[in-house]
Amino acid sequence: MREVVVLGSTGSIGRQALEIIAAYPDKFRALAISSAGSDPALVIAQARALKVSYVGVVSNADVIGQALPDVKVIDGELASSQIASLACDVVINGITGSIGLGPTLAALDAGNILALANKESLVVAGDLVMSKAKPLQIIPVDSEHSAIWQSALAGKRDEISKVILTASGGPFVDRNDVSGVSLEDALKHPTWSMGAVVTINSATLVNKGLEIIEAHHLFSMPYSAIEAVIHRQSVVHSLVEFVDGSTIAQASPPNMKGAIAYALNFPNRLVKATAPINWSIKHEWSFQPIDDTQFPALALARHCGEIGGGLPAIFNAANEIAVAGFIAGKIAFTSIVPLVEAVVAQSEKLAPQRLRDLVDVSAVQDDARMLAREHLIRLAP
Repeated sequence: MREVVVLGSTGSIGRQALEIIAAYPDKFRALAISSAGSDPALVIAQARALKVSYVGVVSNADVIGQALPDVKVIDGELASSQIASLACDVVINGITGSIGLGPTLAALDAGNILALANKESLVVAGDLVMSKAKPLQIIPVDSEHSAIWQSALAGKRDEISKVILTASGGPFVDRNDVSGVSLEDALKHPTWSMGAVVTINSATLVNKGLEIIEAHHLFSMPYSAIEAVIHRQSVVHSLVEFVDGSTIAQASPPNMKGAIAYALNFPNRLVKATAPINWSIKHEWSFQPIDDTQFPALALARHCGEIGGGLPAIFNAANEIAVAGFIAGKIAFTSIVPLVEAVVAQSEKLAPQRLRDLVDVSAVQDDARMLAREHLIRLAP
């Protein structure tokens, strides 16, 4: 029986992780969950259904505590980090955004296995995170990185020549003119059901840029050996190319349960974790190169990753402000990436070459957010 801590329990990854835990009561027990607390009814329902011992929340702690008298409720900005520090078998970090870094470091420092879905942890502080991780302490949950992890098992580490991340291309892959697109348009992802921020990042391909940086740290691959291609069907999650010219791909229907289950139960596979591909019907899978002119965020992310230091954190922080501005109706969709580009250009020469700890990361991101807000005001209609 593995005791599991689920961070971001009310988000897409968190909800699916809890569904897996509930479906396999002989294999998993939810020890604790954490959430921002903005949906207290859902947090309470999850805690009751899974009979957790601890709940971590940022807000509505009193309401949740009163409804769960037998549960230890931890509240405050550091609640998720405290929950991640609990002694357990696996911590799954399903938090969205760079606020997931603190809990990632807390889980690693506590010696817990970390099933990592929070890509921003490795984007904003990849060197710091990997310096704290022991071998096999981090198991990737992002479907692309789980696919690389699984495909890489087909050969030896020194036999891998390249990894290829797949991208659906988002809702605008066939549109040359995206001026005037609405928030509703941007949230219509063709194959995945995700939160608003990740969905918009997919529409700009910022998400794929973040994943390239994540792959660099997870697999110790140079950026020159990491590619991305458009695969509209989102069935092949990623591929690994070997030195003999062979390419191994991992394929499954576009949902996250397979990747989550693999991370929770690693190194063993979980029987019937997700439905397999139906081979009794016709399938057509397509792959095409990404147009850097249409999707400039990818080259920008790669540049930030190659420079390293504080620049990836600046890229991520600026994007968080830009996306929030678009969601709030303050800027157009077409202003998201130019805003990020402007902040990166303005900050590049001053960015620190090394981030030593969480304080350094916070300081760099705070400065980038301040600059991004200034650009947000300038770009607002």
